[in-house]
Amino acid sequence: MRGAIMNGYIQAEEIAKRWDISIRQIQILCKTGKIEGAIKFGATWAIPDDAVKPTRTVPVKPGPKPKKIDNI
Repeated sequence: MRGAIMNGYIQAEEIAKRWDISIRQIQILCKTGKIEGAIKFGATWAIPDDAVKPTRTVPVKPGPKPKKIDNI
């Protein structure tokens, strides 16, 4: 099986395709501990096959407030 590292784990490239995000974003999530069970082997991350995609925990900043228009 392509993308397999060892039983129960897959490479960052495979999980990036599965979750439709970049490999770099997967690496960042692994490095910051957001993907539970991820293990680094040299330069390669091994991610549990049943890993859950993390969700955003920081609220998105609202855009600028609309300007008031005086009555014309």
